[in-house]
Amino acid sequence: MTLIWTTMIINKDGMLYTGMAQDVARRLQEHKSRSYLAELLYKEELPDKFQAAKREKQIKGWTRNKKMALIDGDLDLLKRL
Repeated sequence: MTLIWTTMIINKDGMLYTGMAQDVARRLQEHKSRSYLAELLYKEELPDKFQAAKREKQIKGWTRNKKMALIDGDLDLLKRL
């Protein structure tokens, strides 16, 4: 079984990128090569590409505040947003 990760990466301009990857380190390096500065803020392991794509779509539909609550692990705030 190949595990897939849903990730959130922030670039030097503060833009959040939500995506999925099998190799998180390689994906982060790709972002770094494009924007000169990128930091992995969040990753979530999922069992397959279907589930990862579903989670990616869900997160992309959220506000920045809700995404930041997820990144911070603030489940109470996440539920309220």
